Amino acid sequence: MGLQFSIIIPVFNRPQEIDELLQSLAEQTYSSSFEINIVEDGSTEKSDEIVMEYKNILNVNYFFKENSGAGASRNYGMERASGNYFIIFDSDCIIPPHYLKEVADALDKNYTDAYGGADAAHKSFTIIQKAINYSMTSFLTTGGIRGSKKAVDKFQPRSFNFGISKKAFEKTKGFSDMRIGEDIDLTFRLWENNFKTQFIERAFVYHKRRTTFQQFFKQTFAFGKARPFLNKKYPKTAKITYWFPTVFMVFFYFSAIIFFLGIKIFLWFFIIYFCLIFIDSFFKNKKISVAAVSIFTTLIQYTGYGLGFVKGLFSSRIV
Repeated sequence: MGLQFSIIIPVFNRPQEIDELLQSLAEQTYSSSFEINIVEDGSTEKSDEIVMEYKNILNVNYFFKENSGAGASRNYGMERASGNYFIIFDSDCIIPPHYLKEVADALDKNYTDAYGGADAAHKSFTIIQKAINYSMTSFLTTGGIRGSKKAVDKFQPRSFNFGISKKAFEKTKGFSDMRIGEDIDLTFRLWENNFKTQFIERAFVYHKRRTTFQQFFKQTFAFGKARPFLNKKYPKTAKITYWFPTVFMVFFYFSAIIFFLGIKIFLWFFIIYFCLIFIDSFFKNKKISVAAVSIFTTLIQYTGYGLGFVKGLFSSRIV
């Protein structure tokens, strides 16, 4: 049976984002039909009127439910989908015109019951959004696992750009009730049930992520807090590299303190590292402003994740 895509998009108080997202889906070059399920998660600022504007050009359905979180909303949308392969986006994404065609071609060549894709910065993004995107996707910060690293069998898809077959969804029951780390939790359960995942490099999205430093800090803190819980729940997946942001954070701030005591050599290692961040970001974004802010967002990323990781180590549960 051929692929029949159903796109699932949870949304909470972000009607403007839904407008941009649906407009990008209306511009897909994919020749086959596809379905879109918008799931309003108890919003006070509804998207229903915007969704209605696209009824004549897209096969889009609108559902409203009580607030229960993004994971439960994704499950709600998949339960009501008519396709046999579900594609999940966050509402703050813009989808390139070639996306669905790239996914169909990739699954035709190498079918897996789940996949993930990368994210990139759109030309319309703010300086902060471009800097955050750099910090989250660069090889110098995350090893490139969110940007362009190919990993067919053990790639951990993220929910902003996530594909899963109906068969795999029914077997795993979809996302758990975790509020953070629920996408990684689902990936681990997919593996436990012998489903394969892959990274489709050309199936990237423009992911806005957060628009302020404070929001970005909270997001990375949540990511860090989730990881120890996942390590305990799935001990075979734990890696020493998950400690790196915490170790980096501790040594950086320690080096900064002893710098003022006259011991300068340790801080120079970090200065060299941040200079490399600046140069790499400049060549990728072609803007000095983005390169400069990338240093700050990288430091926020390490600090947020590192502190969250420490918090998670001493938390008995995660919400």
